[in-house]
Amino acid sequence: MPTVLPILGDIYSITESARANGLNVYYYIKYLLEQLAALIDEEGNIERSELEPLIPWSKTLPADCYSKRRN
Repeated sequence: MPTVLPILGDIYSITESARANGLNVYYYIKYLLEQLAALIDEEGNIERSELEPLIPWSKTLPADCYSKRRN
């Protein structure tokens, strides 16, 4: 279980950053996972510069990421 804790912290941080930037967390995480899967090279790495457009405050995120959350 101890190896899971840092991952849970990362997930929490990502979702709270998305919320703080007015994003719909579900659509943002969905988009993030789709994009990350496409960016992985043959060795399992992702170029750091390719992550910049995916940050929660990026101005290039798709409109779905900004859709209203359900109450």
